[in-house]
Amino acid sequence: MSTSRPAASRLGPRGTEPAAEDHLDAVAETLRSAADRLGTHMGGCYLLSDDGQLLELTMTLGAARQFTRGWQHVGVAAPIPVADAVRDGRVVWVGGAEEMARRYPRVAVAMPYAFSLVAAPVEAQRGTLGVVFFIWPASHSTELSPAERHGLSVITSQLAEVLVRAAAVGRPIRPGARPATTAARSADDPLTAMMTRLPEGMCGIGLDGRLAAVTPTAAELLGEPVELLLGTKPWVALPWLRDPVYEYSYRAAVMSGEPTSFVALRPPDRWLSFELFPDAAGLTVRVSAAEVGEHEVPAPEAPAEPAAHTRPGALYHILHLATALTEAVTVQDVVSMVSEQIVPAFGGQAVAVLMAESGRLRIVGHRGYPPGLVDQFDGTSLTESTPGVQASTNPVPAFFESRAELERLYAGRRETQDGMASWAYLPLVTSGRLIGTCVLAFAEPHRFTVGERAVLTSLGGLIAQALDRARLYDTKLGLAHGLQDILLPHALPVVPGLEATARYLPGTEGMDIGGDFYDIVRVDRGTVAIVIGDVQGHNVNAAALMGQIRTAVRAFATADADPSTVLARTNLLLFDLGTTLLASCAYLRVDLASREAWLADAGHPAPLLRGPDGRVSLVQPRSGLVLNVEPTAEYPQTDIGLPIGSTLVLYTDGLIETPGGDLDQAVAGLGATLARHGDEPLDQLADALLGRAERAEHRTDDIALLVVRSVPG
Repeated sequence: MSTSRPAASRLGPRGTEPAAEDHLDAVAETLRSAADRLGTHMGGCYLLSDDGQLLELTMTLGAARQFTRGWQHVGVAAPIPVADAVRDGRVVWVGGAEEMARRYPRVAVAMPYAFSLVAAPVEAQRGTLGVVFFIWPASHSTELSPAERHGLSVITSQLAEVLVRAAAVGRPIRPGARPATTAARSADDPLTAMMTRLPEGMCGIGLDGRLAAVTPTAAELLGEPVELLLGTKPWVALPWLRDPVYEYSYRAAVMSGEPTSFVALRPPDRWLSFELFPDAAGLTVRVSAAEVGEHEVPAPEAPAEPAAHTRPGALYHILHLATALTEAVTVQDVVSMVSEQIVPAFGGQAVAVLMAESGRLRIVGHRGYPPGLVDQFDGTSLTESTPGVQASTNPVPAFFESRAELERLYAGRRETQDGMASWAYLPLVTSGRLIGTCVLAFAEPHRFTVGERAVLTSLGGLIAQALDRARLYDTKLGLAHGLQDILLPHALPVVPGLEATARYLPGTEGMDIGGDFYDIVRVDRGTVAIVIGDVQGHNVNAAALMGQIRTAVRAFATADADPSTVLARTNLLLFDLGTTLLASCAYLRVDLASREAWLADAGHPAPLLRGPDGRVSLVQPRSGLVLNVEPTAEYPQTDIGLPIGSTLVLYTDGLIETPGGDLDQAVAGLGATLARHGDEPLDQLADALLGRAERAEHRTDDIALLVVRSVPG
């Protein structure tokens, strides 16, 4: 019953006192208690980083270390159970492989085994400290029992106490460069433990995947002496077991807790049967001669030269990033995906994406470097001799395993002083074009194996494709937002007798632009026109048509036309333009002397009016058809009184319509907000009316809001 841990300096300040080790031992003991409380021997503990954006794997229980290498550092926003548990502050239970595939497909791709998992936040009075997770084999029920929930609560409470106590004495527990490991109690002698499971010459594999015991008979069958096999992984020590399917069988047995078997050919012609029997302490593997018929299993042809060995984990990282990058929209999304998914998987510390533009090197995004460090390289001339310039102009990957290697080629360059110890410069090539380079930096010297170099180079191609799409999206988005900014009024005119304020919120989906618009037009000294509208669609076409409608309404308004005529002429204009887009619009003409207004409506949501007495009513105009449906449509007028102290709220449907929501309830809620906040300054009132819509993470429609108050003047 031992706990392996990284060097003490990774757990606290230099010269860590024994008390800090006692606290880490307490964490280990709490995790080991899962065997009695939960009936599981596999799990781990993540701690939340100081900035609250990252979960760092601090300790693993049992064989979990074998399956968490790709998740040593996890972004809080990542779509995996431990991150969900922290974000939502709740226990997350996944009751089997099917549920995992449905709710967390990325995890299912990486761990396609039959198991159940629970993740629970570790919370203290000052907030969330981290999260624990535990794994059960396939035989576990699809539901978490009340006793297990209670045991989980006890474990998280005990961990919180340990973490708070450690911080209180100035010895906070910090994640190391590699997570510490612990395991439940098992027999002292691995060979004895193995022999108690099965009676013949066999191998014992520990939770780290290494051979802990090998009988002479097994060594003879495998063709290697016992002393060379002990402490190694079978699929590493034996070249003929390097097909990923064999390591997969080991992983499947450990994760599912169920026996499995396979046959393999030991060259030149000896077939062996491997039967794997797992439990909480490891696996017993029975090796025997296989009775294989002549035509049952064809012998593979011997390759002309040794084939490169690609492990399942490396293949997973390619699939995982490919899946994640399909969700990346902007350039910064791509940088975040690489930072969260790839850098931790390869043990990296930082990432930067460089591009060559107009003869200079540009830093389009970076993560993991100290603030301000990378920015000093932005704008470097492409004529200089630097690793970044070389990588951004030459489609050949470059790997520097130590600072000495980099300095031999680029002596005295600032890049060698970035605080890192090794680097991988990956060319970003798509459709035959070199568009930039992705730099992975490592805090410690890192040996890049042949297989790792191949995987990283392949990942560079995936990153390049996503980055190219993202740059195109960012360019289109910039043009669209620029167009919309030009078309919407930068400021509302000052009108004596009226106060006004407006808000515009883009949608959060698509290109974040739309056709909602508003305006206030001075017709003459005593008359003002107020207009709000919504063009169908959320793209450049909608924004362009919105500009045309707004211009037309201003022209018709200044020609002193009444509201009915303004909308009728605008409707005819849309037919003349030949567009298929529809638009709603509400047009209000206000006489400032009499405090009267006339409203014409083209299928637009009804305004809200708060009277001087504080009562709120829904203005119900005689609405006409939306614009561009019928060229001869008529738009009758409705007379509205606007005495001093009254407030009129005009808005587009994005403020009240939500998928699955009740429209009448939404309007009633908006009216209640107007009643409560109607006496506040207009800017505060507008913010209150936007309320939940402004804070919403997803808005399917853009929103325009125009609030007008009748005041003395």
